[in-house]
Amino acid sequence: MGVTQRSRRWLVPVTAVAVVAGVGALGPVVADASPKLPGITAQDLLAKVQTAKVDGLSGTVRSSADLGLPAIPGVEGGNQLSDLLSGQHTARVAFATPDKARVSVLDNQAERVWTTDGKSAWAYDSSRREAVKLTLPARSAKPDKPQVAPKNYDPQAVAEQFLDAIDPTTKVEVSGTEKVAGRDAYKLRLVPKTDRTTVGSVTLAIDSKTYVPLDVTVMPRTGNDPAVELGFSSVSFNVPGASTFTFTPPKGVKVTDKKVPATRETPHPVKPPTAVAPKGEKAPAQRGDKPTVLGTGWESVVMVRGVKTTGNGPVDQLLANARTVQGSWGKGKILTSKMVSALITDDGRVFAGLVTPDTLQAAAAKAPR
Repeated sequence: MGVTQRSRRWLVPVTAVAVVAGVGALGPVVADASPKLPGITAQDLLAKVQTAKVDGLSGTVRSSADLGLPAIPGVEGGNQLSDLLSGQHTARVAFATPDKARVSVLDNQAERVWTTDGKSAWAYDSSRREAVKLTLPARSAKPDKPQVAPKNYDPQAVAEQFLDAIDPTTKVEVSGTEKVAGRDAYKLRLVPKTDRTTVGSVTLAIDSKTYVPLDVTVMPRTGNDPAVELGFSSVSFNVPGASTFTFTPPKGVKVTDKKVPATRETPHPVKPPTAVAPKGEKAPAQRGDKPTVLGTGWESVVMVRGVKTTGNGPVDQLLANARTVQGSWGKGKILTSKMVSALITDDGRVFAGLVTPDTLQAAAAKAPR
């Protein structure tokens, strides 16, 4: 089943949800007895998801992630990204069109807040007693989606990865119904037919009235426990009031003010990461840390250049026990978990993806130098 040029308007309200998991995946929290809903085909359900649109929402999201990522040694206080991609987290989220969003993550008696009212954006960490205020440029007539969190939290990058994988290598089916956050939902299940990915299946619970995803479960190819579960435990599709998106820093918090420069039109706009064709045709080389996407769909691999090790840093400690591999692409170390694989080459390139180690090495062999 192929889906191209899909509308992703539903991804905007879900921005405040998938942000919590870092991998942008939504997952189930509590499912009640299966409700009786009118029958629908996978094709029709996909079409409704792709055109779904709501003006706002608010709710509580709970996430659970176990990607099998190792902790990076020597990092004081632990690795924040690893923390976000493991364990359990709770967040309050809110969204209102066209440019208002708020995410409050509650962990270990600490709170991290990202919020924007369209004119300014705040990032606050109660454990550090620090806040950053960004003054945003005047919006154009065609506003972008709100950006209230670092790119690690970008939900579209992860959500689109799963939706873009719907091609002949994917089995798509409506696998039943369930209740999520008190709402009736269809279960849309995506199963990769290729064995080159570590993803066993992705199941989205789709609200039967708004057709917005309420949760997603990502299962690995091996094992019976979900790699990622994140979704609503409560949700309302009423538009939140404007005060929801304002932020006043507590007393004693250090505030740093920054101004985001307005984007100017240029005759040569920045291009997205280059996609390298499966057959390995030569592509323009990219320098620095700009990522390159190799392959498509479930077999996509991201390559980043210019990664340096110091010989005794935390990354070096992590690689000390990693398996050494080599091929036509060169020599390096490979790290694997039940979901994520990464290849770090001696010439400073990193290849990573939700793929098998052999798929990484095959991608490296076709990658531009």
